[in-house]
This record gives sequence, structure tokens and C-alpha cells, in this order.
Amino acid sequence: MFDSRHIRTFHEVVSTGSYSAAARSLGYTQPAITQQMKALERTVGVPLFTRAGRGLRLTEAGEALARHAEVILGDLRAAQQQLGALARLRAGRVRVCAFPSANATLIPAAMARLLAEHPGVRVELLEAEPPESVQRLLRGECDIALAFHYPGAPAEVPPELVETPLMEDQLTVLLPVGHPLARRHAVRLTDLAEERWIAGCPRCRANLLQVCAAQGFAPDVVFTTDDNLAVQSLVAAGVGIALMPALVLSFMCHRKVTGRLAEPHVRRKVSAYVLREHLRIPATTLVLNELRAAAAARVGC
Repeated sequence: MFDSRHIRTFHEVVSTGSYSAAARSLGYTQPAITQQMKALERTVGVPLFTRAGRGLRLTEAGEALARHAEVILGDLRAAQQQLGALARLRAGRVRVCAFPSANATLIPAAMARLLAEHPGVRVELLEAEPPESVQRLLRGECDIALAFHYPGAPAEVPPELVETPLMEDQLTVLLPVGHPLARRHAVRLTDLAEERWIAGCPRCRANLLQVCAAQGFAPDVVFTTDDNLAVQSLVAAGVGIALMPALVLSFMCHRKVTGRLAEPHVRRKVSAYVLREHLRIPATTLVLNELRAAAAARVGC
């Protein structure tokens, strides 16, 4: 294995034509240059120089190494520049996996600030509902995962992950605009016991069943879909009503549906997850901070 210091010194000896000139250029003593070249020759296994009068001549092995030395040093310089840019947050790639309503709300706000301040950072956006988003993080398919969980079903965070709470997302009842209860500011779930319901993703459906059971009834779920636009269209068409997070309604609201606060209040907790060792990566920490700021801005609205 070559020592990069020896390659640099060898390149300088070749460029200047002598050990003494290389020593002056590099700020070394001539014996230090001699020792480094002897060490490099031991690594190579053959002589790299022969004497030619008072100067040096490259052997065949020396000529071969000289051809590669410039490329090796160029690659090292490029690597140093790239790593320096990453450390100074001028560059980097971060893969974020989030659920649909976060992708449509938190992510755009965070990315707008990120790209304005650090245009060299690139974000790759993936989509998955929890717990799949967290599983993708554990499999190394993303760097940050956004997920949510409901009261009564706390998230189980593997020890290798760090959870960063972002916000609590209020749930609302989605009704057709002509519904008798649409005039109210808030709607008691017990007043909806006889309604037909549209359920969302498996985690959201489980929460709907649990919340309704706590109010003494089992919802009549007639349709299930994790497509937020489809849920709103089904409600507008009178197929049923739905329990949806406020994040969803903030970016997409059918003109024939309306959202009303659910009583009792139900909130889901939204968090970001990252592998513990990735917190040392500047670009990942930066994206995490921007997500936190975007969530705080929404809570303050």
C-alpha cells in the first residue's frame, strides 16, 4: 500500500530533478527526502532512480510510477475538495422518506429554505407510510424517515435510531358541505355513530376503530384507501365521512367537502428518525434542522 506522502515527495523529486531541489520545495531536509524515497522503493520492491552524473534518472519502474503519480495526486486533491465541501455544507445528498401529507407540506417548506441557504445540498425524496418509512431507514434506503403514530400506539424506536419530535397533527372530521353537522365548529364523534366511514392507511384505520370504540360505537367502514385525494372525492360524492389529519386538509381540500374539529380532540405525533451515527453527517443534520423549523412554523400558524 502506497503512502500518499511518499507519492507527493516522489512527484516533487521527478518535477525538480533532484533530492535537494525537492527538499527546498517541500521544506524538508535532504536526508528526509532520501529516507522517504528508500521507503517507497521498499514498498515497490524495485529501484525507482539511478544516478546519471550529478543528477537522477528514472528507472523503468520509476517512469511507470511517475505516469500514475499525477493521477493519484489529482484524485486525492479532488477527494479533499469534495470532503471539505461536505464538511462546510456546500454539498451533499440526503435521502428523505416521508408519508404523503408530510411530503406535500413539511418537505416543500424545509427544502425551500435549505436550497436558498445551501444550494449545493441535494435531497432525494421517497414516499412511504409508517412503519415502512422507518424500515427503509433501517435497511439503508434513506437517511431520514418521517413517520407518525397515534395515542395508545406509541412508536417503538429501535436503539440504533434517534427520534426528533416535529409536531402534533390535529385530526378533523371530513364532511360533505351539505351535511347537517357541517355548520358546527367542532363535531362530537358520538353524533357520527350512524354514519358510513372511509378509512385510510392501516395505521389510520386502526386509530379510527380505536377512537370510535372509546366513544362506544364501531364505525361502519364502507371504503378504505390511503389516497388522500380519493378520500376527499368519496366524501364529496356522499359515499361516507372520514377522520383526516389537518396536514392533509392544509394542502388539499375539495370544494364540496369541509373539515371540522373532532371531539374529543385526537392528535397524531409526527417525528423524524435518523440513524444515530448519521447525526455526525453535516448535510443530514442540516436537513433535520430545516424539517424542525418547518414544523414549528406550521404549529405557530
